[in-house]
Amino acid sequence: LAGGIAASLARREGAAWVADPRHPFIDVDAVVTDFDGVHTDDTAAVDELGRESVRVSRADGHGVARLRDHGIPVLILSAEANPVVSRRAEKLGVDVIQGLADKGAALREWAAARGIRLDRIAYLGNDRGDIPALDMVGWPLAVPDAALDALERARHVLERHGGHGAVRE
Repeated sequence: LAGGIAASLARREGAAWVADPRHPFIDVDAVVTDFDGVHTDDTAAVDELGRESVRVSRADGHGVARLRDHGIPVLILSAEANPVVSRRAEKLGVDVIQGLADKGAALREWAAARGIRLDRIAYLGNDRGDIPALDMVGWPLAVPDAALDALERARHVLERHGGHGAVRE
């Protein structure tokens, strides 16, 4: 997507744009991500009262803001229902659906409600629960330490790990 934004800006300014093979041009109308292992490094800290916290990358927040600024809707899909996911989505200004048994069905419903074709969506995942969504979109993406099943379905594997700028990449 970063390449797509760069290409768009270059075209507007009449400049040539050279693709970087590490970052393919991903022409989509929406971006959907998992949360744990994508926005985070897939670890959690739990205090003595049982409160959970996670570490996220500020770079991801800047990347999401760039997508929103270009009119590209972003959705976080999370199997787990957790207030930390809600708070992060709220801070990013993106849609969130959590507590899901079937990410594929939720993604299909969200896309249909917005008139977005599934083949025009990039989905970034890292684990087996992401497979239904990865299998239905035009741009299935995975972080490099994703589960083998998710990696096998990815059209592109990112260089950055979850919690370390993968969403921005």
